[in-house]
Amino acid sequence: MADAFRRRPFPAGLAGRARTPAVGQTVRATLAATIAYAVAVQLSPAARPLTAPLTALLVVQVTFYATLTKGVRRVTAVVVGVLIASGFSLMLGLSWWSLGLIILASLIAGRIVRVNEFVPEVAISAMLVLGVTHVGGTAWARILETLIGAVVGLTFNLVLVPPVWVETAGDAIEDLARRMRRLLLRSAEQLTVVTPPAAAADRLYAARELDDSVGEVDVSLRRAEDSLRLNPRVREALMHRVVLRTGLDTLEICAVVVRVLTRSLADLAKARRRAEPLFPRDVGVALEDLFGYVGDALVSFAQLVSTEVSASAETAAGRLEADLAAARSVRDRVEALLLDTVERDEENWFLYGALLADVNRILDELDTEHRSARLLEGLDRSGRDLRERLPRLPRLRAWLTR
Repeated sequence: MADAFRRRPFPAGLAGRARTPAVGQTVRATLAATIAYAVAVQLSPAARPLTAPLTALLVVQVTFYATLTKGVRRVTAVVVGVLIASGFSLMLGLSWWSLGLIILASLIAGRIVRVNEFVPEVAISAMLVLGVTHVGGTAWARILETLIGAVVGLTFNLVLVPPVWVETAGDAIEDLARRMRRLLLRSAEQLTVVTPPAAAADRLYAARELDDSVGEVDVSLRRAEDSLRLNPRVREALMHRVVLRTGLDTLEICAVVVRVLTRSLADLAKARRRAEPLFPRDVGVALEDLFGYVGDALVSFAQLVSTEVSASAETAAGRLEADLAAARSVRDRVEALLLDTVERDEENWFLYGALLADVNRILDELDTEHRSARLLEGLDRSGRDLRERLPRLPRLRAWLTR
């Protein structure tokens, strides 16, 4: 069986922690808010232009794409709120019922202009402006401060482009694959010994926890996808996003299959009426080798996905092919041994068949041809979605080409 893969150590020290998204976001937002306040003090007529640093604080995000989209939505929300407050102050003034109408109109207007998470900001801006005696001057000052904060935030991310979080997403994908490998190895330890149903149930519970890990990796992957969008430092961003997304989709399917595999082992442990191992010695040893190679293939696949853009991709692909070939060879031997076992244990033949079917499904999902087909499907889907969102883009490209 292939040697165990070493787990990548967690970044230690200040240098390692500085590369995490939380630390990067904290430093960038602090600097942008401070610069925005310093600029607003010089340009805004207000004594304390705190709207500018507040806007910059909310505009600056972990990725440039999120900064651009959130900046536009936030400026729109504030401007709409200020305009609503100015109009209501001229017609109705401030009372309990006019305040209710302003809040209702602001929330409806926020939905209409599609500012998404900044819908409450429309009502907040309207109430803050309406609560001041000189509504007109306050309104324009607030708009000016908001524009200053948004411009400073966007300029800050143009000058200091946010990092690309592909490496972080790759680490998360690898960690998920290593968790599945460890679970397979722990399950393999029970194949040749007497396994109480409670111990097999613990492995099943651990397999169900993989769903939470998939969700965490998805969050990291979405951040990486956003960091690739509109990033001037990245070429072939679409290919990077598709490689990572299809890789996670494959591992998610494998996690489901691993959970089904552990369920088959738990059912087999319950079916044992006597204190005896789950499998005969020769079958259990062969299955242990098979689980080991399958786990190695999962990690090799994750490494291939995370190193797609580097020179080590060819090495990772060769390692994956070797692991898959070894797993298929042992799988054939296990199949022959299980056929002999079925003759002596006819009651559990369906569990043996399910076990082999689960292993075959994982190997098929990790196959390089299957992965290539997924990549092509992902690229086609991305192109189709882009054409649906921007139907005039193909005509624009054709016009520019001519």
